[in-house]
Amino acid sequence: MNDELRQIPSVDKLLSALPTGFAVPHALKLAAARKVLEDLRLTVRAGEAVPNLKTLAQLTKASVESQLQPSLRRVINASGVILQTNLGRAPLSEAALNAMRAVGSGYSNLEFDLEAGERGGRHDHAGRLIRETTGAEDGIVVNNNAAALFFVLSAFTAGRDVIVSRGQAVEIGGGFRIPDVLRQSGARLVEVGTTNRTYARDYAEAATGDCAAILRVHTSNFQVVGFTAEPALSELADVAHRHEALLIDDLGSGCLIDTATYGLRREPTVRESIEAGADLVLFSGDKLLGGPQCGIIAGRKDLVATLKRHPLARALRVDKTTVAALEATLLAYFKGTERTDIPIWRMLAQDLPTLRRRATRWQKAAGSGATVVVSRTMVGGGSLPGDGVPTWCTALQSSDRNEAALANSLRLHETPIVARVEVGRVLLDPRTVDPGDDRLVAAALAGYVPHGG
Repeated sequence: MNDELRQIPSVDKLLSALPTGFAVPHALKLAAARKVLEDLRLTVRAGEAVPNLKTLAQLTKASVESQLQPSLRRVINASGVILQTNLGRAPLSEAALNAMRAVGSGYSNLEFDLEAGERGGRHDHAGRLIRETTGAEDGIVVNNNAAALFFVLSAFTAGRDVIVSRGQAVEIGGGFRIPDVLRQSGARLVEVGTTNRTYARDYAEAATGDCAAILRVHTSNFQVVGFTAEPALSELADVAHRHEALLIDDLGSGCLIDTATYGLRREPTVRESIEAGADLVLFSGDKLLGGPQCGIIAGRKDLVATLKRHPLARALRVDKTTVAALEATLLAYFKGTERTDIPIWRMLAQDLPTLRRRATRWQKAAGSGATVVVSRTMVGGGSLPGDGVPTWCTALQSSDRNEAALANSLRLHETPIVARVEVGRVLLDPRTVDPGDDRLVAAALAGYVPHGG
């Protein structure tokens, strides 16, 4: 054992064996060399032999190079979940990416009025298209929808009552609980009704106190099924306005179009909430809107003006690239080209014969260890829970590798591929994969899935 340990080179000797053209900071090389030798001592004590100096130098170089790579990487989403939260939710349109590149690569008129030659407002850029696409009088953008809810509650309800149905005082992901947000904003939570059934009269009876607002949390993030009842938004608007309170509608997903045309359950649109009498409607930019992460507040002009002047507006504002991406995304809806321009709607619009052909090409690349099966693509991302559309998937099975090992090998590919693991097999859904990535998927399957099963 001691003889083996003595064969381990010194740090200096290992550093001298690195390629002369390997121009990275000395501190990185030194730390990597020490780590390689530390690990080597453990393996030698476990009975392993000492590799030659060239091999150790290659390990050190690879360790340094891995540290120089960004941890945030592009992945191929073959999971069959369109708005996959862990994978960044909605992919951006080409127009949004181009807009981000244009304003991010140089200067822009973010807060400069080109016509007047004086300071302008960053909220003005997206404001016009928020008005056009939602029917609201005005709008403001913050960094996400959780921030939008906290912002609105802080600005208009601090120290006063906010009425919420017990069935909507929920946790909607990431530990984000509606009651906690209300308390943090300074509002007093008043719960009405029951978990499954709440009526307009419940709100009316509770609104006799110091009521600042009625908050409706739309079930785009969760489901209550069975013996249920809830009032229409127009009924809540009537109750709120009779008691001189605001109606705040947290739509969550923030859909602008009719989802039923894509074979999905119908999702209320932002425009419908505005028309039903909501004073402020809050929704995400990176869910069914198909844009960048942000929170959009649309509604009455006087209320939005108050928000723009509020100190939190600066703390929660978005940067220039987000403004650019959101504006480009909303412009697609304004032009009526969202079906072809915005990736999530393009995915949902794919026909089954095309999906089957793509899945079959992957199956052929994988060999006899794969089949083509019917499955479902889910919307995901806290939108339309449990809802999806039919699809065709490539199913991987192997006699000598379990499904977890197969999925892991795909995730460790040069361009990681995230699949869906089911009992006994791994599914890859072409609906959530850009067709331009089909060759990458096929190459990965040929390399990772053993032919012959």
